[in-house]
Amino acid sequence: MPYSRPILLATVLYVGAGFAFGSDQTSKVAHTAAYQSMQRKISHLEQNAAKPQPDPNPTEITEDEANAYLNEGGVKLPKGVSQVHLVAQAGTLDGLAKVDFDAITESKRSANPLLSLFSGMHDVRIVAQASGAGGTGKVKVQSVYLDGIEVPQMALEFFAERYITPKYPDVGVNSTFTLPLRIEAAVVERGKVRLVQR
Repeated sequence: MPYSRPILLATVLYVGAGFAFGSDQTSKVAHTAAYQSMQRKISHLEQNAAKPQPDPNPTEITEDEANAYLNEGGVKLPKGVSQVHLVAQAGTLDGLAKVDFDAITESKRSANPLLSLFSGMHDVRIVAQASGAGGTGKVKVQSVYLDGIEVPQMALEFFAERYITPKYPDVGVNSTFTLPLRIEAAVVERGKVRLVQR
C-alpha cells in the first residue's frame, strides 16, 4: 500500500526511525489475526482520509498489530533487517531487530574507525522518542545498542549520514516528516499508538 511506509514511520517507527518501508506485494504467507487487523485499520485510515470531513475518533494500532505487519510481509524491510519487534511506551518506541550491516553497507568499508562498528550481523536495539502533532511526525533516536553495547552518538550520526540518508533522504537520527492520510496527531502510549485524523 502506498501509505504503509509513512504510517508505520509515524506510528511505530520501525527500526529506529529508520529505514524506509514499502509494501511487499509478493508475500504468500498465511497471516495472523493481528496482521489482518492492521490491514483493516490501514484501509479505514485510507477511507476516512478520503471523506470531506474525516471522523476524528482515534484509530489505535497495537504493538501486536504493528509487529505482525512488519514481520509477515506487510512492509518490505530493508535488505539485511529481520525479526523486528517494537515495544511502545509513553512517547517512546523501543525497537529490536537482527541487522546484517554488510548487507546495508553493501560491504563498502570506511577508513573511519567509528564506522568499523557497523559490520557483520548484530542484535540491534533502538530507543527513540516519537510523536505527531499538527500533521507533522517527529522521531528522535535517543540510543542505539549493538549486542547490548551502546553505540556512541557520533558513530551513529556518521553511519546514518554515509549509508542511510543518501538512500532515504527523509530518514536520519532525527527525522521530521508530514503525516499521511490527514493524520493530525500520532500519540505513542503504552502498548499502542493512537492516530487522529482531521
